[in-house]
Amino acid sequence: MKTWAVANQKGGVGKTTTAISLGGLLADQGQRVLLIDIDPQGSMTSYFGHDPEHIHTSSTNLFSTDKIRRSEVQALIRPTNSEGLYLMPASIGLATVERKATQGGMGLKVTRAIAQVSHDFDHVIIDSPPGLGALMINALAASDHLLVPVQTEFLALKGLERMLRTITMVTKSLKQALDYTIIPTMYDQRTRASVLTLETLRTDYAQHTWSSVIPVDTSFREASKQGETPSRYDSQSHGVRAYQALLERLQQAPSKQDDSFIIPDLPARRAS
Repeated sequence: MKTWAVANQKGGVGKTTTAISLGGLLADQGQRVLLIDIDPQGSMTSYFGHDPEHIHTSSTNLFSTDKIRRSEVQALIRPTNSEGLYLMPASIGLATVERKATQGGMGLKVTRAIAQVSHDFDHVIIDSPPGLGALMINALAASDHLLVPVQTEFLALKGLERMLRTITMVTKSLKQALDYTIIPTMYDQRTRASVLTLETLRTDYAQHTWSSVIPVDTSFREASKQGETPSRYDSQSHGVRAYQALLERLQQAPSKQDDSFIIPDLPARRAS
């Protein structure tokens, strides 16, 4: 089983769209996929028609017990309207998790929960909140590979620098490998900002930036209105075809290294 976390400390960069698009495509391949929402905003949860403000069993439950059993984890998982695709929803109660961050083992709650259902799924994808804290650390600790969507606009580059420093900190703390892929999102070749930001990503972060882009595509919004995965809504849209290419690249990537941890390379600061 593989586990991917989708994370960025900046919001609005396409994290939830990335998680759902890749999860849907994996399910289309016949794989059993679990999507885990640990963002208190619950965008992924809302996507599939659940209300984070009124849901009773959710990923929040993982953080309210010292030891969670397999049956308890299974009880948190719900089917979606896509065959093979399952959801562990979020609730607004996740916002209280940071208050408990000093408790021992808080950074490994999601890792331990996934271990309980590891034989039930081929793939797990975690949608994490846009901010450094116990929830994001849980996502990073549980993942074999980190996906970092970066909107192709100038402010997103500052958010990426913060995210990479977080990866450095977490990998040193956990003493385990955490490779990552930067995914340029919301690309619009008609705008100078998109073009220049993409050039910067490919220059300064060449080793980890995916060679293609996820374009702006209104079909993502339409799919979310229907509560369907983008590939089920329109399998031939530009956005879906881009995510299909990304998935193929990720499936070719080597597995997580066990003997060392990877420190991301930060570009030298430019003179202002």
